[in-house]
Amino acid sequence: MLFLLPGGVGGTEIYMRSLISALAGADSRNDYFIFRNAETGPDIVPEAPNFHDRPQPVHAASRPARIAFEQTRLLIDVERLKLDIVFNGGFTAPLLCRAPMVTVFYDLQYRSHPQYARWFDRPFWNLLLPASARRSRHIVTLSDSAKRDLTRFYPWAEDRIVLVPHGTERGFQNVAARREARPPSKPMILSVSTLHPHKNIDTLLRAFVRFRERRPEYRLVICGLKGFETERLLRLRAQLQLEGDVDFTGWIPRADLYERFAQTRAFVYPSRFEGFGIPVLEALTAGVPTACSDIPPLREIAGDCARYFDPNDDRAMAAALENVTQDEALRHHLIRAGRDRSSMFTWDKGARRLRDVFERVAAREA
Repeated sequence: MLFLLPGGVGGTEIYMRSLISALAGADSRNDYFIFRNAETGPDIVPEAPNFHDRPQPVHAASRPARIAFEQTRLLIDVERLKLDIVFNGGFTAPLLCRAPMVTVFYDLQYRSHPQYARWFDRPFWNLLLPASARRSRHIVTLSDSAKRDLTRFYPWAEDRIVLVPHGTERGFQNVAARREARPPSKPMILSVSTLHPHKNIDTLLRAFVRFRERRPEYRLVICGLKGFETERLLRLRAQLQLEGDVDFTGWIPRADLYERFAQTRAFVYPSRFEGFGIPVLEALTAGVPTACSDIPPLREIAGDCARYFDPNDDRAMAAALENVTQDEALRHHLIRAGRDRSSMFTWDKGARRLRDVFERVAAREA
């Protein structure tokens, strides 16, 4: 878990924290050693007798330092503990590790959509990711869409890819119960997104201007990391005269996020690219009528339980916002169908699948 920067890596943090917690419930017969960095507290280690805390003297805020540590000093602890498997939660693996490895690849955006990668990140991705994939016995990913990209760009890894999808947190199920008991009355639309280029928030702002021509009472709240696009989006918000109507909250605690989901009239997700699309699953679980981009990973999650739009068309996006806030028959369908569909995604199922992968690898090495 050396890659994890609390409040700084978005959905990958939610995935790994939840998966580790679920493993504690799914596996009492194997021992787990959690290698965490200086920024990540011991709360990431489940309170179970077979989970052990291994804090490491490295800061994830410095990617070069973290990578150097992972490739060198981490190996000393791995050898000392005589680990059977090393599980890497964030794309990269210690390349000289002698133990078999399982590594999570959330997507291959740097290959499929290189225009969204910063130029100085590309050498890092181009060097370390293929090498980590080659050195890993299995590659874990979250969706069929991500699996297709992995197979396309790393065809030699096809038979090693394992699908371990996201689950849903009980907090969102509690939100759904609250919303059913007391439907929200605030004219508010919620989006949960890191402010990165591929998240397409600029098009959402333009669509919101169109939407407000008919529904001026509505506000848009965007929760998520203030990423590479933040300054440009703040300027665009001012240019569109939306400063009093669009709120960029930054990363917020989960309890605060649950409250935003409880209060919102609808949810929108305008992303052009995803490896999975966690916020859409969260919205379905919370019983919030959802409009989202018509891209394969989101179709995979939502099925017929969302109102889809072309992410490049602000008029289509504005029409979708009108539908999910005003069409009561559609809203009723999306709420009921979305909650039913979200029940397909459970952390317990994912944790058991991952445990089985670990045990197969260990048995092969025995």
